[in-house]
Amino acid sequence: MPGFEPIRYATLHESALVRVQDYVCRASAGGPSAEEEHPRNSIVLMRQGAFRKHLGKRSVVADVNQAVFFSKGSTPRVSHPADCGDRGTVFLVRPETLHEIVRGLDPSVDDRPDRPFPFAAGPCAPETFVRHRNFVRGLRSAADPLWADTEALGLCADVLASAFAHAGVRAEVRKDATALDHAERVEAARAFLARDLGARVTLDEVARASALSPFHFSRVFKHHTGLPVHRYLTQLRLRAALDRLAAGERDLTTLAVELGFATHAHFTETFRREFGMTPSAYRSTPVAPAKFAGIR
Repeated sequence: MPGFEPIRYATLHESALVRVQDYVCRASAGGPSAEEEHPRNSIVLMRQGAFRKHLGKRSVVADVNQAVFFSKGSTPRVSHPADCGDRGTVFLVRPETLHEIVRGLDPSVDDRPDRPFPFAAGPCAPETFVRHRNFVRGLRSAADPLWADTEALGLCADVLASAFAHAGVRAEVRKDATALDHAERVEAARAFLARDLGARVTLDEVARASALSPFHFSRVFKHHTGLPVHRYLTQLRLRAALDRLAAGERDLTTLAVELGFATHAHFTETFRREFGMTPSAYRSTPVAPAKFAGIR
């Protein structure tokens, strides 16, 4: 239609669990467009602008205050209220993982396995909006795949929980395994992480080591350790780096690569945030400062 431009997509992250895409639409005010069938269930978090999603006689305005849900096989039309266009992030979650997330919020999804979204949109809390923006910024650097998987699924789970709560659907409390069983599975995952600190592992891989689904594993791991799995692995790497620096390691680039950091700069910045000084500064300190007391 006149006034509409094709949407441009760029993949920011892709794994066995989730594909994350940045999209930009420069459409002018007008519409609605022709119907377009969606081949997969998807979740869209807006970063700029607004558009209107038309489904039959119903419509919903998508803006930065909301998460928008597109169901597989749906054929919405789109219009734009202004010339500003819109931009956002598309999350395409593996079907069985998406089903697991939704089932924890609405068990009746088992009766409609191909239609997990009983709504077109839901609220996006302020903290979720900021977390989403920071997530996209992080992906534009050399992001760790474990962090990317965990954050992507966490964002999807949060906006889905808000949408179901807004729709009046309360989550069912279920106990899938005993606390002891969960603890043993977390220990299996910790052993897996400790085998090779430099490996670029994905959430799918570390969850497989614990014999849990990726989404379930990420929740169980954080409950038992107090940290997201990617943060736990980062701490293992940083503390290993500290030990090697104390032992006289000189080549920071090699150290960064061997411990799984994408670049020397990434390693330095992560180290500084964790310990309050750069690796070079720590290495040149003749006596460990008070906050490092006991480290040898």
